[in-house]
Amino acid sequence: MSGAYDPNGPLRIAYLTYRGKPHVGGQGVYTRHLTKALVDLGHSVEVFGGQPYPILDERIEMHKLPSLDLFNDQYPGRIPGYWEIKTRPDFVEAMRLFRGQFAEPLTFSKRAYGELKQRVNDFDLVHDNQCLGWDILKIEKIIPTIVTLHHPITRDRELEMTHAATPKRRRSLKRWYSFVEMQGKVASKMPRIVVVSENSINDINKDMGVERDRMRLVPVGVDPDLFTPMPHVSRKPGQLITTASADVALKGLSFLLEAMAELRKEREVRLTIIGKPRPGHSMDLIESLGLMPYIDFVSGVSDERIVELYAEAELAVVPSLYEGFSLPAIEAMSTGICLVATDGGALPEVTGTDGDTVLQCPAGNAPALAVAIRRGLDSPELRARVGENGRQRVVSRWSWRHCAQLTVEQYREVLEMPHNQAKLQKRG
Repeated sequence: MSGAYDPNGPLRIAYLTYRGKPHVGGQGVYTRHLTKALVDLGHSVEVFGGQPYPILDERIEMHKLPSLDLFNDQYPGRIPGYWEIKTRPDFVEAMRLFRGQFAEPLTFSKRAYGELKQRVNDFDLVHDNQCLGWDILKIEKIIPTIVTLHHPITRDRELEMTHAATPKRRRSLKRWYSFVEMQGKVASKMPRIVVVSENSINDINKDMGVERDRMRLVPVGVDPDLFTPMPHVSRKPGQLITTASADVALKGLSFLLEAMAELRKEREVRLTIIGKPRPGHSMDLIESLGLMPYIDFVSGVSDERIVELYAEAELAVVPSLYEGFSLPAIEAMSTGICLVATDGGALPEVTGTDGDTVLQCPAGNAPALAVAIRRGLDSPELRARVGENGRQRVVSRWSWRHCAQLTVEQYREVLEMPHNQAKLQKRG
């Protein structure tokens, strides 16, 4: 695959994703669709990833760089066996676990550097999907590199700390999120950061100190032919649907559960959660509110099944306290379902205005969320109008092909930077 860089030809891209959860979680969805769209444009892409591995187009080669997988869905925070520790990154990952730290971004960057330093001439550019471990800086020194930063994890940390019940829990969270400082320092040294919303640009600049002139806006996309209305499917009265990629404060699931409990005092309401149930805060809250019989968890299903679930529901809900963009929001809107969403982070930028393309409410306010859901449930005409307008908004603004085209423009700008031209000329 080795060869000289052709400034007008197809690009050879090494794409890095330290986590790529296939069906929920922005990073895995972004990886799957962006890499496919890049190949559709004629470029060559190889993906280097850690668990959970992304689902990829059959034309894309996947290189598995396995972590110790200490925070998998089945056994989060498991203690590794001594026989599993075979490399220095394995050792670092295990030791940081014992200190209560999350080490996957750091250790994945080490594994990726170990692979890529042997293949410098095989790629024109490296695209890092929000790993930002220390060794991404080493990769950037040998191969031109660009980074996608969906939103600053500082916001996750801030919200988790705010909702921590005890000082002990806050200390634990501070250790867990220690990797955020590393990511900020690495991001501030990268020559180009691709960001998915204006809101995230502002927050990354404020929280992580990344200069604005290093960042460029490239919104993500949706496949409107896949996420499409299914008028032949009947909607179930009182059926709600939401996506919970992680049981963390930032996603605001607890506020939706409280709103649902309030609504159930007056009507039949059910909720489908796209995600896996996990022991902890949300499951405890579901039980304490008596909602267990009225909630269905769905995970590991195809995009086609997710579209069917949207078609069966009357309202989709995004209750997040903060979003850097929100792929679940535009996927839902693309299917023509009426969306209820908060004003957290970039959501107003993405979903549009209240009553036109979304039913909007303040973030972190369960009674207000209940009011917005009630508005939608009480008016079929409102649901139909908002759903239709929401799909039109998405189709007119976002597609993965357009996202890929804008991303390639950034690739070429990065490759034209003098320090990267020097790298390419050195190859001969």
